Amino acid sequence: MRSWMGYFIGAVVMAGVSAWTMVDDPVPTGPYAFHYPASFGGRFTIPADNPTMQEGVYLGRLLFYEPRLSSTQTISCASCHQQARAFTDGLPLSIGVHGKTTRRNSMSLTNLLWVRQLFWDGRSTSLEEQALVPLGHTDEMGSKPGEAARALQKTKSYPMLFKQVFGSDTITDGRIGKALAQFERTLISADSRYDQYVAGQYQLTESEQRGMQLFNRSPSPERNVRGGNCAHCHGGAKLYQELFHNNGLDKQATDSGRQAITGVALDQGRFRVPTLRNVALTAPYMHDGRFDSLEKVLDHYSEHIQPSPMLAPELAGQPNGFHLTRGEKTDLISFLRLFTDSTFINNPQFANPH
Repeated sequence: MRSWMGYFIGAVVMAGVSAWTMVDDPVPTGPYAFHYPASFGGRFTIPADNPTMQEGVYLGRLLFYEPRLSSTQTISCASCHQQARAFTDGLPLSIGVHGKTTRRNSMSLTNLLWVRQLFWDGRSTSLEEQALVPLGHTDEMGSKPGEAARALQKTKSYPMLFKQVFGSDTITDGRIGKALAQFERTLISADSRYDQYVAGQYQLTESEQRGMQLFNRSPSPERNVRGGNCAHCHGGAKLYQELFHNNGLDKQATDSGRQAITGVALDQGRFRVPTLRNVALTAPYMHDGRFDSLEKVLDHYSEHIQPSPMLAPELAGQPNGFHLTRGEKTDLISFLRLFTDSTFINNPQFANPH
């Protein structure tokens, strides 16, 4: 879509013409229809005061790529969540305003429709709330309360767009968060080769087949069964469980993780389990971005799991790790690469519309 900002003129309101018709490619209005496999389930909640509408999704998409949301007008949501990287940024720690680095690695925004506890520590329980946290964080976008709203209010086009979505042209931080949340709910990834395999439309290679078996199996030495037990935390159609785990990165966690939210000692060093969808695109890995490749991630689980009282029980039974062979690691990575969804990372409905 070509730039459309100049198409909005005062005569639109006087003529009673919808603002959305004044673009090169008119934006549909009305309820947004979600499309996803039945296996994903309908266990999600959309707030009654923020229904997902096509015009709201488009406004949210504009805002997602809008640098005027930051105090320096140089950083947008997309700066740290790039579509080509499955809405991550390829950095261990992201870079915000004035060159400041964030405390944790940028998580993928894939399939947030189903996520009930957001951020690595689960501090936010709605996308509306989550969307506003980076705006005001001093290390991210650095805007003071109301600063971004005032910047957009001064433009010619945004007040009209907010009126179309929310009924008045008043722009507030809350409305910015609601529009961003509408867009983020649409970021659904469900067309990888793995999905095609599940649908009977793709045949696994021998390496991918072996990798899938390792992914799903728990090791049982007494029965001579090899396994990586990955599916315990990353199983199901969406490839994650809504869990918080300490995965043995350090004997003594330097980041309290979930404990900072709950105050529970055993939550020290526990972090949200991320989805593995598009995992081959989302390096570096872990909450602090310490591993720059899938190979290093598997090396950790194979040989370097650190014991502690907070260690996930699924890992505690494996002294130091799962002791995978080189060939097993190769097969697992072949399987993990099946989760890459080229449709998702190239979907024009998620791209920068400016």
